[in-house]
Amino acid sequence: MLSNSYQRQVAEAIKEVETQTDAELVAIVAREADNYLYISTLWAAFLTLLLSPLFQFLPWWLSFQQAFLLQWVLFIALAVLFRWRPITMRLVPKKIKYWRASNLARRQFLEQELHSTKDRLGLLIFICEAEHYVEILADRGLAQHVSNDNWQVIIEQFVREIKRGKAGEALLLCISQCGDLLKDAAPCSAVKDELPNHLILIN
Repeated sequence: MLSNSYQRQVAEAIKEVETQTDAELVAIVAREADNYLYISTLWAAFLTLLLSPLFQFLPWWLSFQQAFLLQWVLFIALAVLFRWRPITMRLVPKKIKYWRASNLARRQFLEQELHSTKDRLGLLIFICEAEHYVEILADRGLAQHVSNDNWQVIIEQFVREIKRGKAGEALLLCISQCGDLLKDAAPCSAVKDELPNHLILIN
């Protein structure tokens, strides 16, 4: 999905959309919204405490200090294990993942200066891979003409394409569908290009 060839296709698709509308469209793919190390560490600490009663069944010849050391070893082992990304992402509640991804989307909306476009016609397509999160954010100039339900329909189509294994086509289709709404909501009245058209990657 992130090959150089694919990124060129995305840039061309965005450029094509912006020839038909006064809106500015930016597409961002982030690898993850957070490393969630605090959550994996909390899980390691919780399980270590949960398993602590089992230490009473250790051989009688182990001293208190040795038993305490074993607890620390268990905690460190679990903390390291839980830092493996597939396990980490399973430990993080979906609500927290979506909250972090949503915050990053809004920060990027501001950092990419989509809020400062002429007539407030900025649109962000934001994808967060690790969280499996997709959101379309429209500035107030577009929100007056296009409801959130319209953007949600496009997001649902994007998710369906991803589940069908068509990751490469999913974003291109999303851009095209957004373009159809944009040209009706804010048809092109002048040649302009305020923001970059390339796919922005956040690692």
